[in-house]
This record gives sequence, C-alpha cells and structure tokens, in this order.
Amino acid sequence: MGLGSEFRSVRLQQPAFEKPGIRLAIQQRIAECLPWPRNYPRCLGFSYKQVLENLEQTIVSGFGSLESQQDFRTPEFEEFNGKLDSLFFNDGQRRIDFVLVYEDESRKETNKKGSNEKQRRKRRAYESNLICDGLQLEATRSLLDDKLVFVKVHAPWEVLCTYAEIMHIKLPLKPNDLKTRSSAFDNFNWFTKVLQVDESIIKPEQEFFTAPFEKNRMNDFYIQDKDTFFNPATRSRIVYFILSRIKYQVRDNVKKFGINKLVSSGIYKAAFPLHDCNFSSPSEDLSCPNERYLLYREWAHPRSIYKKQPLDLIRKYYGEKIGIYFAWLGYYTQMLLLAAVVGVACFLYGYFNQNNCTWSKEVCDPDIGGKIIMCPQCDKLCPFWKLNITCESSKKLCLFDSFGTLVFAVFMGVWVTLFLEFWKRRQTELEYEWDTVELQQEEQARPEYEAQCTHVVINEITQEEERIPFTTWGKCIRITLCASAVFFWILLIIASVIGIIVYRLSVFIVFSAKLPKNLNVTDPIQKYLTPQMATSITASLISFIIIMILNTIYEKVAIMITNFELPRTQTDYENSLTMKMFLFQFVNYYSSCFYIAFFKGKFVGYPGDPVYWLGKYRNEECDPGGCLFELTTQLIIIMGGKAIWNNIQEVLLPWVMNLIGRCRTVSGAEKKTPRWEQDYHLQPMGKLGLFYEYLEMIIQFGFVTLFVASFPLAPLLALVNNILEIRVDAWKLTTQYRRMVPEKAQDIGAWQPIMQGIAILAVVTNAMIIAFTSDMIPRLVYYWSFSVPPYGDHPHYTMEGYINNTLSYFNVADFKSKSKENPYTELGDYTACRYRDFRYPPGHPQEYKHNIYYWHVIAAKLAFIIVMEHIIYSVKFFISYAIPDVSKSTKSKIRREKYLTQKLLHENHLKDMTKNMGVIAERMIAVVDNNLRPKSD
Repeated sequence: MGLGSEFRSVRLQQPAFEKPGIRLAIQQRIAECLPWPRNYPRCLGFSYKQVLENLEQTIVSGFGSLESQQDFRTPEFEEFNGKLDSLFFNDGQRRIDFVLVYEDESRKETNKKGSNEKQRRKRRAYESNLICDGLQLEATRSLLDDKLVFVKVHAPWEVLCTYAEIMHIKLPLKPNDLKTRSSAFDNFNWFTKVLQVDESIIKPEQEFFTAPFEKNRMNDFYIQDKDTFFNPATRSRIVYFILSRIKYQVRDNVKKFGINKLVSSGIYKAAFPLHDCNFSSPSEDLSCPNERYLLYREWAHPRSIYKKQPLDLIRKYYGEKIGIYFAWLGYYTQMLLLAAVVGVACFLYGYFNQNNCTWSKEVCDPDIGGKIIMCPQCDKLCPFWKLNITCESSKKLCLFDSFGTLVFAVFMGVWVTLFLEFWKRRQTELEYEWDTVELQQEEQARPEYEAQCTHVVINEITQEEERIPFTTWGKCIRITLCASAVFFWILLIIASVIGIIVYRLSVFIVFSAKLPKNLNVTDPIQKYLTPQMATSITASLISFIIIMILNTIYEKVAIMITNFELPRTQTDYENSLTMKMFLFQFVNYYSSCFYIAFFKGKFVGYPGDPVYWLGKYRNEECDPGGCLFELTTQLIIIMGGKAIWNNIQEVLLPWVMNLIGRCRTVSGAEKKTPRWEQDYHLQPMGKLGLFYEYLEMIIQFGFVTLFVASFPLAPLLALVNNILEIRVDAWKLTTQYRRMVPEKAQDIGAWQPIMQGIAILAVVTNAMIIAFTSDMIPRLVYYWSFSVPPYGDHPHYTMEGYINNTLSYFNVADFKSKSKENPYTELGDYTACRYRDFRYPPGHPQEYKHNIYYWHVIAAKLAFIIVMEHIIYSVKFFISYAIPDVSKSTKSKIRREKYLTQKLLHENHLKDMTKNMGVIAERMIAVVDNNLRPKSD
C-alpha cells in the first residue's frame, strides 16, 4: 500500500468525524498535506500517526471546518468560553504560543470576490501546512468585531523538542552550583539598596548549566515539568521560526512562504505572541508569573525612575536582543554621569571667570569696542557697524571658549575610550550570564533569502550541492546598484546643505537691511538679535526641519535597498541596514555642524577682494569672537529639537493610535475582551525592533563626543534625556506595544564598531574645533608672544589690546579699486574700517597680505592639533591595552562551566553505556549458562 493510500485509509477510519461538513474539511486538510514528506524533509521526525493525531485535535477544536463552512457560528467553530486572562486553548491545557489574526472575507462588504478567494486559498494552504508541521490551531471570533478571527497556535512537546535541536537552543542541564565571588562593595549594600530592585518582588533567576538541546540526550537535561521546561519566550521563538518557514504557494518553481509576507500582503492582519497579563494589574490565574505587571511596576513606572533596571527579567520576558539594548543604554547613561559632572564643572569655570574675560570687556567697552568701526559683511545693503553691538554674544562666548573647554575636550577623549572598554567587559559578563557565548552557531538563514535560492553550486568545503540566490556576477551587480543608491542620497543631503548655505548667505543681507541700524546697545532687539544671530537661529531651525524630512524618506529607501541586497542572515541584514542608515544620518545631522566649525569664515578674503561662493554669493564671516558660539547654537537646536521630537513621537504617537483604535472598536459601554484581543489592539513594534532606538542614541553619542569642545553641557543634556529615554522605552514596550518575538543577541552588533569610529574621529574634530573654530590659540599666541616686546608694547604678559591686535585695517577708498563698484558711499562718511583677519594695513609694502601674527597662529594651531592628537591617542591605546575585553573572573567562569558541562554529559553517556553493557553481559552469561547446563535425558 502506498503512502497516499495509507494516509487515506487512516483518515477514513475516524468515527468521530461523521458530521456533515467535517468529513469534507478533513479530506481537504489531508489532501493538502499529502506532499508534506517530500516538501518538508526537515520535519521527517514526525510520524504520520503524530500528524494525524495533531490534525484530529485541531479539527475537534473547531478549526478544521473554519474555511469549509460559510456560517462561522456552526457548532464546529469554537466560541470563546474561558477566562479573559487565559493564555490557553478552550480546553485549558494547551498553551497559546502565538496568535494569527485575519479578517473573514465572507463578512466583508466588497466586490473583490476573486481576490478574496485567492487570499482564502493561500491562508488555507498555509494553515494546513502548519498542521502538517506539527502545530495545533484553534480559532475564535472577536467579541468586538465579527469580521476578525483569531487563530491561536500551540506547539506540542514533540515539536518543541525537534525544533529546539534544529535551532541549537541551549537548555538547562543541572542547577549551577558555582559560588559567586563576593564583591568589595558588598559592605556598602546599605548605601545602594535603595537603588536596587526589590528581590522580594522580582526574585532572582535560578542559574543552570546549559547545553544545546538534543532529543537523543533528553534524559541528561533538567526536565522536571514538560510544561515549564520551555519558557514562554523560548516557545514563542520556536513557533515564530516555524511560521517564518512554512510555504503557502508554489508558482513557477518559486516558493512563497513565511508569516511576514502573509501579513505584509494583508492575508493576515497581525501575528504576535501574547503578553502574560494586564500591565496595570496581576492576572487572576494563580499560575501566571505576571511578568508584564512586574516590569511595569518596577521598571516602567515613573516612581521607579531612580532604580536600577531588572535586566534579567527584561531578558527573560522580551529576549536577549532587547535585554542587551537596555543593558547598553543603562551603562552608557551611568558613564554619562561622570562626563556630565566634569562638563558642568568646566561650564561653571567659564561662568565664574567671565568677568576676567579681557577681550570681551574690550568689545563691550564704549571707548574701545564702541569706537571700532567694522567693515560691511555683504555687498550693497550691509552697513558699517560698531564692534560693541556684539557685546552680548561675546559675553556668552566666554562661557564656552575658555581654558576649561580645552581640559574637557581632553577628558572626553579619554572618557569615550574608558566607556567603550568597560562596556566590552560588561558585555562579556552578560554573554556568560545569558548563555550567548557561542551564539554564532545558532544563526539561521532568513526565509526571504532561502526563497530566492534557485542557483545550484558546489560547496568548496563539503563538495556537495547547495543553493544560492544569485551568482558572483549577480552579487556584484546588486552591490554596485545598492552603493550607487546610497551615494545618490548622500549627494542629495549635501545638496540640501548647500541650499542651507545659500539661504544663510541670502537672508543675512535681508536681516542686515531690515534690523535696526542704530548703535544704541540698550535696544533689546539690537542687543540680542544681531544679523548674525538671526541668520544662525533661522538657518538652524530650517536645517532641523529638512533633516527630519529627509530622515523619514530615507528610512524607507534604506529598507528597500537592503531588501534588494538580500543579506543571508538576520544579523547580516541588520548590520547592512545599520551602516546605510548611520552613514546617511551622519551626513544629515553633522554636515551643518562641520560647515560652521571648519568652513564658515575660513575662506572670505578681505573687504576689498572678497571670495564669492558659486560666483554670486559672498562667503559668510564669523563674529569677531569666532564661530564657536554659532556652533553651540546649532548643537543646542538640533540636539534639543531631536530629543524633544523623538520623545513626543515615542510617547504620544502610540498612545493616540491605541486610543483611536479603542474608540473605533468599542461603542457604548466598554466590553471586556480576552487577552489576545487586547493585545491585537496594541501597536505593532515593527520589523526592525529597536533599530531606531539604537540609531537615536548613536547619533546622540556623536553629538556628545564629536563637538563637545563647543558645548560642555552636552553630556548633561544627554544624561537627562537618557534617564527619561529608558523609562519612556520601558513604558512604551510594556503598555503600548504588542509583545515582540524574543530574539537572541550576543552583543549590540554593528553599533560597536561605529562607536569606536566615532571615538577616533572625535579626537580630531575636538582638536580642530579648539584650533580653528575657537579663539583660544590666537589668544595664547598673543599672550605669550605679541603682548610683550619685540612685537608688543606691554612690559608684562597681558591680554589687554588683544581685540585691537586681531582686527586688521582697511581703507574705504580701496573699495573702488578692488570692486566693480563702491556700494558703501551712502552708508557713512568713514575713511577706514576694521575686519577680522591678520593682515598688513594699507600703505604697508605688503598691504593686505598675511602678517607675521597669522603665521605664528597657523604654526601654533597645527602644533596644537598634532600634540593633542598624539597625547590622547597614546592614552587611548594604553587604556585599550591595559583593560582586557574579558575579565579574568569571567574567563574562569566560562571555562569552568564548559568543563563541568562536558563532564556531566560524558558521565551520563558513560552511565548509559555501562548500563547497556551490563544488560548485554547478563544476556551473554545467561546464554552461556544455558549452553553449559547438562541436557536431561
């Protein structure tokens, strides 16, 4: 008898299925399952009997007749009759591991019958294949919307064991009896107890020795209860692995499979694991661990903002991938505390010493700054102006452009290295504690990748045939197209930056003409809103808006490019997307800051021979105190605006969407619904999970490190933001979003090398900001060389006369000879004006050429950059060498656990062999005795 006839003979011997309509459902289900042994060789571990038993349970529960009956209210379709907080099927025995949601086409008011029938066939094929793969299903109609159907998925013990072995999931062997070493800080537990999570509420997890699961060694594992051996997170991960690899259609030798495609095409509305209870109150079920409620109470609630995070419970409930994110964010926030304290100290140093800022006093002095006439900064419309109108900005500049800023820049270069090195150590500790040390062996190919594997090649190592999605030539073409697309979008960002520069050049002329031209410094508008300040603020705001718009567009483009690139594993996919998004965000967020810091005011020429940008726009000039304060303004607006916008988006958007969803589904009195329906009306987390949370923090990390020399308070703002960010993300996950599928993760992925690259670049940028953007080097050169003879007239070192020494003279009459026309004849009767540069005065043999002061300053700037870089890089190298990535105690624990695990498995194997050999020996002795026993006559 063939396989098909055997299948049918068993099918027809089921007396329980004699009701009309049920037999048809059985026949359809089994007919669709007939090719299963050929199409699913990996599931051959399931016998036909197991499949039939699973199929029988599924149909008895009412799901078998779901598609075959037009009226869903037939007796074969199970109505929900359990507890609202129940996490089990209607029988109260089988746990719900996953939920699929779809909209019943027969109840839709639509004319697209052909399309509905196609969706129904795909869904039926998919569900049938799920049954044949060993899963059990049960359907329940929504209590609020008759069109919605919830398909509950349960994985039996055999399925869990089979796929746990396929996925190399580590499971407990025996309790871990290794004693943890006492810490030197144990004597101070009374001091830190208030910050710790209450262990009477969130009990510590029991430690186990673990090993990859093997069915043939099942007796070696610590199985006390089959229902709890696989925790809910592991069960959901296994079921999602199956859902992502079950096919629903084969057309032209191309397989279409996976729940993600079904959801994206609208065949299913959603697919998600269940939360274990309501976040605001514990479950009525005494067996429920209420982990969601505990996380909300001890982690996400505002009253817990000062407490440490319950990382072990976060990892247990949401998986290692989310756990490692919050561990990294918490560690980063702790390290920011030190940087914020030093930054505030440097800021206070500048604040208390601003009265000793001699050059600012000279700018504000009516007898000095009030008598210095500055040259117009643009053609035709810009007037002559007095230096003292920049008095307020010069005072603010003293807060940031001080000796404390130099000390802080050097400190941050060392701080970022300490942070990265200590985080590596902390990360390895978590790898040991969370059993992800050898996670790379568990990496599986993405379903989207497997679906495109149509080319057969010979593996060079195994010399066996394997399938790949494209040839080497095809891969090169894809990489070239993806790189070209990324390069195009980067050019688009650069074009937007050029547009902002053109705006700055154009609007500066307008502000110079429209703002009051009188020099009365008591006027509040003229006192605070200078043309330079107005231009800087408006340009920063427009730049921020353009940044957010381009971000929104490029997010979708980057996902499309990465999908086209087709990485093999999920890690490869996320790393590829990470590099694309960060490269874009880096240019998008930091380009305007780089322009102000290193280009603005550096190539302007002088009033008689200005440099024109694009042959039309005269290049911008900095204030007499430099562009540092403008860079600070740009950082505050972008960094602060980004933090405010992200928090509004993260808090208000999901809350409003959930509120709208509840208002649409609930009319009149609020109706109580079961757990799966409550979770369905929450917001989906999205395919990329916490990718955008990482990206947000890495961009912030760049602001804190790359430009910290211009804004010492940046770490303080980042610290405050991160304290709120941790709790906002926690609140969002526990209250507003569906439960994510738990995923394994060994580290933070591609973000680690990105941070290391930022740390290296930060040393260069901060050194260049101090050298070229601030006025610290020119002031030091003046103080030590040009304030005393032979270049100066003062008998001792002083900063007096600095402003007069750093402003060059220009003869107004030279406008006619140096320009096509003289646009300033009607703006004032002045014979000379001053401008910011180090040039010889008119009448000198080398008039308007750079003087000796300029070359001293350039030499000092270059020397400062070289010395600062070498010192910081040397310290960074020493710290990296002195602090190993893995601590000695963690290495010992890993080796000890590996040794004990191997010993345990080996001893159990020897016991089995000894037992078997003993049985064999007894049988042999019995045979020998029978042969030697004398035969009776």
